[in-house]
Amino acid sequence: MAIDVTALSDAQFADLLARGEGHFLDFKAKEVSPAKLTKSLSAFANADGGELFIGVLNSGSPTKRWSGFVDPEAANGHIQAFEEFFPLGSYFKYQFLKSDRYPGLLLHCEILKTPDIRSASDKVFYLRRGAQNLPQTQEDQISRLKFNKGITSYEDHIVKIDVAEVTNSKPVLEFMLANIPTAEPLPWLKKQQLIDEERPTVAAVLLYAEEPQAALPKAGIKIYRYQTSGSGTRDTLVGNPSSIEGHAYALIAKAVQATVDIVEKVSVIGTTGLEKVSYPRESIHEIITNAVLHRDYSLNDDIHIRIYDNRIEVQSPGVLPAHVTVENILEERFARNQRIVRLINKYEDPPNKDVGEGLNTAFEAMRKLKFRDPVIEQLDGSVKVTLRHEKLASPEELICEYLRVNSEINNAKAREITFIGSENSVKRIFNKMMKSKIIERIPDRPQAKTGYRKGSNFPSETAQ
Repeated sequence: MAIDVTALSDAQFADLLARGEGHFLDFKAKEVSPAKLTKSLSAFANADGGELFIGVLNSGSPTKRWSGFVDPEAANGHIQAFEEFFPLGSYFKYQFLKSDRYPGLLLHCEILKTPDIRSASDKVFYLRRGAQNLPQTQEDQISRLKFNKGITSYEDHIVKIDVAEVTNSKPVLEFMLANIPTAEPLPWLKKQQLIDEERPTVAAVLLYAEEPQAALPKAGIKIYRYQTSGSGTRDTLVGNPSSIEGHAYALIAKAVQATVDIVEKVSVIGTTGLEKVSYPRESIHEIITNAVLHRDYSLNDDIHIRIYDNRIEVQSPGVLPAHVTVENILEERFARNQRIVRLINKYEDPPNKDVGEGLNTAFEAMRKLKFRDPVIEQLDGSVKVTLRHEKLASPEELICEYLRVNSEINNAKAREITFIGSENSVKRIFNKMMKSKIIERIPDRPQAKTGYRKGSNFPSETAQ
């Protein structure tokens, strides 16, 4: 099958070189052996994916760095390495790049994050970190790769506590009476593979122990209230962080209610003055539920909920599992903790009513109220979801809305209501609105007290 050849301009090549090697980008000379090449393929596949350019030297001017293959056939050994590494043709794509100015062809390969872990031709697993392909040879390193991919789950690990902590607890008895009244806890838990060698698993403890955090101290939730729209600091932290504990079903309910209670007390400057902050409860519920059910319990950290004046952040331990990425998370389905997800759904009123649809529900709830979409970020060892208290209205619309109930507005006030941090950005918006005569500068004022009021073309409410 012929491989596409795409022309690369001088500017595009210069931009590529300016990026430099990093976590998602690697350059290789065309002389690189296919065996060595598979180390980069393994490292990218086992991390977050990335791009590989073959035919680029690591130093020199752009003219000297471009050192391509004389023709497509010259890259056959490298292409064979790709196809042996990805035998089903999935999780990678490649093309040749050419230039009118530089001789030869570059081979560009895009490696996607894979659902499994891949070893190089030397049978060693590698992991991309920064600009390095790090060998993962220790047992704990390989275990971490498997946890990250969701190949193995910490929910199946044994917890060294008395089995009665989950067979004779209030949560399990209430659950059994309400949902499976004809069964006894011990045989039923064994049937669900929650008891192993007469010890409960992590999943059993999280679901049915009265105090899971006594055995798993970092399986709780911390809630912080920061009185700022910027970065949270000790100076802006209100009081002490709240610690939420309990079995998974209760933990979710308590954390959602605690978050809602704090948010209801937050007031910010809006277009009509001091306004109460509100978020769709569904969005808060779904994002906290998602964090509790899908976090990596092998990591020694709590879930952190940070409530700011203009946003809520929910940060949960563990990277996105398998082939799930920030870009495809709303379409892909993968549960790291499959037993927990399945069994908590057996409650009469489960927190995960539509299994696999939680984040989609959170997005839909925000959109219904015309808020911006939640932002999902993968950090180093955790996933953060941010709900921003920002309407989809443009800055111009928000400024007009403010002037309907206030006689004037200045740059600082406009930045507050639009959540734009840059003074110059707001100046440009004001200038555009003045040019259209939507607003006008209030005359006879010193620059330090510059203000703006309605102009001759200010839109009426019906025009909105």
